[in-house]
Amino acid sequence: MKLFQIKLTAIIPVLLSLTVNLYAQNTGKITGSLKDAKTREVISFATVALTDERTKANVKGAQTDINGNFVLDNLPAGTFTLRLSFVGYDPVVKEAIVLDPSTGGLNLGEVPMIAAKSKMLNEVAVTARKATLQNTEGKKVFSVNQSLVSQGGTAADLLQNVPTLQIDINGNVSLRGSTGVKVLIDGKPSLIAGGDVTQILQSIPASSIENVEVIANPSAKYDAEGQGIINIVLKKNSKAGFNGAVTLAAGTRDNYNGSANLSYQNSKVNLYGNYSLRDGDTYSNGFQYLTFLQPTDAAVFSNELFPSTTTNKIQNLKAGIDYALAPKSVLSVSGNLNLRDTHRDEVLYIDNLDANRLPVQSSLQNNTTNSNGKSYGVDVDYSQHFKKPKEELTFNFSYSHSNSRNLQVYQNHLTTPGSGSPAPDADPQESDIRNNGTSYNIQADYTLPTGKTGQFAAGYRSQISLGNNNQYAYTLGNTGAVPIYSFTNLFASNNQIHAVYASYKNQVNNFTYELGLRGEDAHLNATFTGYELPNSTINNPTSQNILLYHTPIKVPSKGLYPSVFLTQKLQNNQQLQLSYTNRVTRPTARELNPSTDFSDPTNYETGNPHLVPESINSLELGYNKAWQNITFTSGLYYSRLNNVIKHIESDPVDGLIITMAQNLKHSTTTGLELIGHFNLIKAWDFTANANIFERQNDAAPQYGITANSGLSWNANITNNISLAKSLAIQVRADYRAADQVIQDKNRPAFGLDAGAKYDFPGNKASLSFNSIDVFNSRKWAFLRSSNTLLLDFERRTLGSRATLTFTYHFGKSAGVHKQPKKKDDNADKRIDDAS
Repeated sequence: MKLFQIKLTAIIPVLLSLTVNLYAQNTGKITGSLKDAKTREVISFATVALTDERTKANVKGAQTDINGNFVLDNLPAGTFTLRLSFVGYDPVVKEAIVLDPSTGGLNLGEVPMIAAKSKMLNEVAVTARKATLQNTEGKKVFSVNQSLVSQGGTAADLLQNVPTLQIDINGNVSLRGSTGVKVLIDGKPSLIAGGDVTQILQSIPASSIENVEVIANPSAKYDAEGQGIINIVLKKNSKAGFNGAVTLAAGTRDNYNGSANLSYQNSKVNLYGNYSLRDGDTYSNGFQYLTFLQPTDAAVFSNELFPSTTTNKIQNLKAGIDYALAPKSVLSVSGNLNLRDTHRDEVLYIDNLDANRLPVQSSLQNNTTNSNGKSYGVDVDYSQHFKKPKEELTFNFSYSHSNSRNLQVYQNHLTTPGSGSPAPDADPQESDIRNNGTSYNIQADYTLPTGKTGQFAAGYRSQISLGNNNQYAYTLGNTGAVPIYSFTNLFASNNQIHAVYASYKNQVNNFTYELGLRGEDAHLNATFTGYELPNSTINNPTSQNILLYHTPIKVPSKGLYPSVFLTQKLQNNQQLQLSYTNRVTRPTARELNPSTDFSDPTNYETGNPHLVPESINSLELGYNKAWQNITFTSGLYYSRLNNVIKHIESDPVDGLIITMAQNLKHSTTTGLELIGHFNLIKAWDFTANANIFERQNDAAPQYGITANSGLSWNANITNNISLAKSLAIQVRADYRAADQVIQDKNRPAFGLDAGAKYDFPGNKASLSFNSIDVFNSRKWAFLRSSNTLLLDFERRTLGSRATLTFTYHFGKSAGVHKQPKKKDDNADKRIDDAS
């Protein structure tokens, strides 16, 4: 297993040496940014083409990035013509650009583009499609609005289509095999379902997402929390005039959803609003087979099955306004509302067997869950641009609140050999969990260009989260509800993170460096309130002999988190980047809360108030290369975690296991990631991703865990096929190999999704059909082992297997985007030479 790291260590200096060997004498460079001349909105993914003025030969081409910026570098000396074009705009042409060793580079600054006159748009139909992958400012931006296999689905379905990400059937997100990733919505944490990422992803419709930003090694500008960041960017109106769309979808297993959005934009104001409703069923089934290696009673084996059906009704409403106070000042206000209702029926079949696999005891437990929740929030944003290009001040204040109630009733039936049919338990148990939370975010960021290529950035952010998580437990007897004091408790938390950061970025020829430092003062203060029964009254508790106790919990976390990014641009659209970051993962309130989840009679889960934060050191060497029809991105990465937080199962006592998060010593991950987008022929393009990594875990003998390591990999491929002008097909496949994580050896899994879309004449309406997990092969399965226990686990979750979606667009921008008939170049918008 050491061989992989040895090879990696040898490869890194070789690749670094390429920086010197491939650096050539072509040092000319042209930079600039593209904006709408009227609205001042950036124009992303526009075409930039440079031709030799004398020979008319193509010299270099590029696209503007997500922020409208473009760079043409490694250019030879000579005289050139630059042409910038985008669908719906008059092209911009700049002639007589002279580059020679004495001038070096040319910065065009902000280049305005004028929208083409609508009366001329009557000839050639053009379908504009964003680039699938953009590498910009240390992050990978994946355009997901063309995802056919997730039409009518949720954010969890859509993230399956993003290279480098994996979503298991429980909705847990992992990046390069690590589950400690931070998930943000529009750059901020969400309080939907109390901040539960799984519920958040199930609550957001895929149709509302514009793109997904994956930041494996975040700079000092970002929060220091997590092993990387996934930022889900929601759609926001960018079309002039009045526009709207309606979507209706129906799927198998009684899954239905719909959405509607309206927007209006002119030169001063942008109004938008959208609503979505999702109503559907999810089916789950699985097993866990326990073998007690050191049994304390007659039971040596325990076999459990747990089929369940969950019905969700989720509503989302969002509305906002952007108002231009001045040409360079914009004030934005938005609000959102999320409503959730869930009903779940689960049956636990448990058979306890002796050493000869003969029945000792069998039980059947019915778990019925009814839960509901509401969350809402308000965001206020202000941005101020200045006369100096790229100088900007932004401010954000956000407020959000959520509350939820989760009511569970457990009805147990027991059977012992020779006793006949099971009888209903006279005393079912009830768990009533009530949560509420409030969150505030205050943030300011300032960017100042310095010199010709330098940039200084600084900012401040405060995040304050207040929460109450209370559990009330009862035995529902014939005479009424009787409190179960050992499971009744209150948990109040106050989590605050205050941060400042500064970074400096500059460029020397084709070499760019960025140095950053972030300081965070974080502290989570909580109080756990429980009930204690004196030994003499355990079997006969009354309100007079119950003792109330309070346990304070404090998790301070102060630190400085540096980041370093070194980038070398090479010839022929090549780039090398070396980055280092230091980050932290703090325990969540749920991981700290000592409250016990007793829904599974064989496995209780509880929190650990003694957890300390993880520390993370990450190093990555990336290489990017762009050809005319191929984009290739790769990264060699290494990360080391200290005080690793993992959920550990205790030794069984009388057949009962306690699962609790613990801090382990160290874990290291070394890997290689490859991403490629191929557009080889007109009718077919595909994106492929492969990730191979080795994980090494230190021993934890106090929990019966030996040192272990394992090599694993995962891969996926998404194919886009255009069968005709208005008919497209998408097929996606993914595979996850076996993987060793502390106590667990995860089993491999494979999945295949397919979708198709037909655009009706006029492009105002479309019909989509997709099928998720065509072969019903995705599953979560692992084998867990310790000195006292073997656990064989598998679960499958099925929502809608097939969905039919109809979408209709209306308004000024509905229908086909067209461009003028090409008669001559007189329509080109020309700008004067830069002085």
